[in-house]
Amino acid sequence: MAALPTPRRLCRSVVVTGSNRGLGLELVKSLATLQPAPDHVIATCRNPENAQELQMLSKTYSNIRILPLDVVSEESRQELVQQVEALVEESGLNCLINNAGINISATLEEVTAEAMLRVYETNTVAQLMVTKAFLPLMRRAAHRHNGMGWHRAAVINMSSISASMQLVREGEMFLQVYPYRIAKTALNMVTRCLAADLKPDGILCISLHPGWLKTDMGGTYADMNVEDPIPSIISLFQRIGEKDNGAFLNWKGETVPW
Repeated sequence: MAALPTPRRLCRSVVVTGSNRGLGLELVKSLATLQPAPDHVIATCRNPENAQELQMLSKTYSNIRILPLDVVSEESRQELVQQVEALVEESGLNCLINNAGINISATLEEVTAEAMLRVYETNTVAQLMVTKAFLPLMRRAAHRHNGMGWHRAAVINMSSISASMQLVREGEMFLQVYPYRIAKTALNMVTRCLAADLKPDGILCISLHPGWLKTDMGGTYADMNVEDPIPSIISLFQRIGEKDNGAFLNWKGETVPW
């Protein structure tokens, strides 16, 4: 007798940072149209009034809520948490996707301390601080369910294969992005630390390489259109569990070397 498929576990609330374009925008679109879909798909960006595509999506799908967030501002982070709490109430927040980020291209000859610190603040420190701000809501959600996964509470840190120390190769083009790849490598350590600290709470944390995508950050040399990996990413969200806690995975669910 054939084994029955594993039932999909429903995530009722998700926050996606950096949702005004690229991967974040595509994730919001796909999450809003899932069957069944989360009750709350909370899309954040610095200037919602300028996010025309996101605004159009929110008019089409009633479960999308657009809220402002400047990830490097503590005041903005706390205001967002208060707004999200008003939406999710006692159910808490099931899933946080830390997608917001910036890229400053710089070779060894071009890199400056200013560039390094700016990218590190946005791509590493801010991800940790956003997660920390949401922990009370995520713990509230985790206390309502068993197991580990996005149906309970999960933090997804958007990383990059360029962050892999084991995959650095002489002459590769990723060497032109010192600030970005080093900040993402540090983000991977944030993931490992969070996974260990939050495991007793039942909150899962992973780093995810979504693929090299043709976005404003990924550039025109990337090998995939931004919508290509989305079905696989959503499928991965639905099946990650305790065995994946602290892992560095790609969009197919394969392990990426640290």
